[in-house]
Amino acid sequence: MAAPTERCPGGGLAGCPRTVRCWWRLAVLLLSVSSLPTVTALVEGLYCGTEVCYDVLGVTREAAKVEIARAYRQLARRYHPDRFRPGDPGLEGETYESAQKKFLLIATAYETLKDEDTRRDYDYMLDHPEEYYQHYYAYYRRQLTPKVDVRVVILVTICAISIFQYYSWHSSYNEAINYLVTVPKYRIQATEIAKQQGLLNRTKEKGKNRRSKEEIREQEEEVIRDIIKTKIDIKGGYQKPNLSDILLCQIVLFPYYLTTYVAWYVSWVYRFTICREDYGDEEKLYIIRRYMKMSQSQFDSLDENTKQSYLEKQLWIKENYEVCLFLCLSFHLFPSTSSVFWSRGGRLSEYTGY
Repeated sequence: MAAPTERCPGGGLAGCPRTVRCWWRLAVLLLSVSSLPTVTALVEGLYCGTEVCYDVLGVTREAAKVEIARAYRQLARRYHPDRFRPGDPGLEGETYESAQKKFLLIATAYETLKDEDTRRDYDYMLDHPEEYYQHYYAYYRRQLTPKVDVRVVILVTICAISIFQYYSWHSSYNEAINYLVTVPKYRIQATEIAKQQGLLNRTKEKGKNRRSKEEIREQEEEVIRDIIKTKIDIKGGYQKPNLSDILLCQIVLFPYYLTTYVAWYVSWVYRFTICREDYGDEEKLYIIRRYMKMSQSQFDSLDENTKQSYLEKQLWIKENYEVCLFLCLSFHLFPSTSSVFWSRGGRLSEYTGY
């Protein structure tokens, strides 16, 4: 059974108090919605703030770069602080402060519209005012992004590191030469070579051409130094700097090094894994160096007698190397064992049967 409908006196609904209250609530709701702030694309702090950049320059959204640049130059000449004159035609009521603010706004509008990517972001903000966070992200991303090409920064950094490397190595090399000049062994050898080549033969000098003893001594030191540089091959961390070892050259030559390594590795696998060839001295020394975890420059700094002793002890065989390593550690812990070992000839066969 349907509920009875409450009717107002007089038989109509228009004068009913409840109906009046409903209309009143609807009116209040509409008024509240209309008083809410509308979504706008112009946000203070982004681009031209509450001004439209196109309107600031007096151009349309379809204006080309040439038109934008022309409008900017005209407005800049008018509002530039160095050219602004109060009372000029079209500048009535403008002060220095207002003209400076206007000029900054004009410059901001031009910076925004002259770049295609920034202009694209600005147009997107005008067309999609509701995407606040996207606009903030796009604006500050472009503001904080370095203006210089990242590739240029990387190249300059690599060049700076390479220059520092070269001069550092050159300084270390000079320190090594200065030290070797003071070592009697190398100094005597260099002096003998200089005498054989006639570089230290003192000729009698007379008159104005006669040099002092200090000048003669400096010349002799320079001759000895040059001979040590030429005759002695310094290896390891103090070796003569080579341009091919700096970072820049290493990066440029990386494809060549990679190709060479791949070809060497394939050859190694084919010769010694598939064909079962015997190792040569070069291959044996390579395996020993890998076991010892030494770089090529460190291993090259070892004298030939040391390398020959490694070959005689057959250290390219892993078992021999491990036994030798164990004995070396034992000698450090128990020095008396060292005298017994070396008194028997220092051969691994005394202990291992090799």
